[in-house]
Amino acid sequence: MTLLLLLGAIVIVACIIGNKISSRLGIPTLLFFIVLGMIFGSDGLLKIEFSDYKFAEQICSSALIFIMFYGGFGTKWSEAKPVAVKSILLSTIGVLITAILTGLFCHFVLHTNLLEGMLIGAVLSSTDAASVFSILRSQKLNLKYGTASMLEIESGSNDPCAYMMTIILLTIMSGKISTGEILYSIFAQLVYGIVCGVIIALLTGYMLRNFSFATEGFDSILVVASALASYAIPTLIGGNGYLSAYLAGILLGNQELPNKKALVNFFDAFNGMMQMLIFFLLGLLVFPSELPKVLAPAILIALFLTVIARPIAVALLLTPFGAPFHQQFVISFAGLRGAASIVFAIMTAVSPSYGKESLFHIVFCVVLLSILFQGAFLPLISRTFHMIDNNENVLKTFNDYSDETNIQFIQLSIMEDHPWVNRPIKDISLMSGTLIAVIIRNEQVIVPKGNTTLKAGDLVVIGAEEYDGKNEIHLKEIVISENHKWNHKKISELDILKDSIIVMIKRKTKDLIPDGTTQLQTGDIVVLYSHKMNPNKIKTR
Repeated sequence: MTLLLLLGAIVIVACIIGNKISSRLGIPTLLFFIVLGMIFGSDGLLKIEFSDYKFAEQICSSALIFIMFYGGFGTKWSEAKPVAVKSILLSTIGVLITAILTGLFCHFVLHTNLLEGMLIGAVLSSTDAASVFSILRSQKLNLKYGTASMLEIESGSNDPCAYMMTIILLTIMSGKISTGEILYSIFAQLVYGIVCGVIIALLTGYMLRNFSFATEGFDSILVVASALASYAIPTLIGGNGYLSAYLAGILLGNQELPNKKALVNFFDAFNGMMQMLIFFLLGLLVFPSELPKVLAPAILIALFLTVIARPIAVALLLTPFGAPFHQQFVISFAGLRGAASIVFAIMTAVSPSYGKESLFHIVFCVVLLSILFQGAFLPLISRTFHMIDNNENVLKTFNDYSDETNIQFIQLSIMEDHPWVNRPIKDISLMSGTLIAVIIRNEQVIVPKGNTTLKAGDLVVIGAEEYDGKNEIHLKEIVISENHKWNHKKISELDILKDSIIVMIKRKTKDLIPDGTTQLQTGDIVVLYSHKMNPNKIKTR
């Protein structure tokens, strides 16, 4: 058990390092996770035996819930709304067209039976949100005509349609379903999935706005529970859990919520962890020695998807909207396959109505080729077809982008001897970039004007732009004891390092902002700042 924990830690660290390296090289990060899993696997260097498809399906399906949920939660609807109709058409009818064309190709060219060909098409019909998001963000592809938002909505919402087709085809292959049951299954998947997603998003949003959490961070735990419930509840009653999770995510992520930026940052990291888990586990599950056997059909399917099926679907749906050819080409090329396709392929491998592992290896190979070539060349294709617009900002399509300057507030108590007492605000010299935002007087809030006069006892709230964190700030607390060499000395008399400064003194129940004349007393807690130094290694002379 201890060795497994150590191995897990090594894998996570390796994935984090790989993420940084791959981003610099312009290679999709998820490719590194897959390759790392293959290296650790039974055919790799470490020879870890792992072939439990059922276990892998359960773990990956669970992780996919959060990837789907965050695909919605991180989407900024105000940016996506203008292209929502086109995106939804691509994620529904587009997926269906891609699946049918690919299925027919597999049947007539690769000589699979029709249902098996359609199953391959269904599994590979959706594009991968994680791969598309990763490339858009890491390469900062500021695409024209709202293309980034279109790709984001499409790739985030098309997995439920592919999942529904996969489940229906597996059920048909079992031979235990009638036409009426198929129609009801489609109805249940869509209606129950949508209704559950909407209700859970509204309830969670209400709780986040009105419930007082005893401990910081419990709001994130609530959202995790909501993501799980958004999948589990509709699935239990026959609905599409992935559709519900995505819809709950996009509705919740676009509500006005307290501490929203922290929630987005939490799920950004959590989603990254889920991606590591899925792609590493899938790499661990695959047998590289089996890939050469399916390489030829995989290459043919990948080429057909990229060159024929996807472009036809895009052209049929976007041409009526007047979308220019170069936009259609980039959207077609950005149809990367990814985790969802492989997870759905595992579902077919463990399904009693199909149960062939060969489809998993074919799909795995297609995904690998898609991430490697389409992912690597998407930035070049975008530039070649003049789709880059430097006036756009792809980060605006995500909910962790802030359109407004981040403001931080500090409070200042106005004592009897304060130089601002009985002075109007217009006569007070503030540092450039700061502003008196609020005055609290006798528990009443006063919005300050130029002629507002400050009085003793006022609590003044000053606003300034938030520090961007590009340079490290280290703080250290020093307790002034009776025998401390700084005791009873003025700040100006202290001999401290030239790159250090005392920023605050905690004295009993008061926090003091010192100046050179401030004299330290026994019991004071001095907060010392030092530039680019470990706070535990700050030394006073």
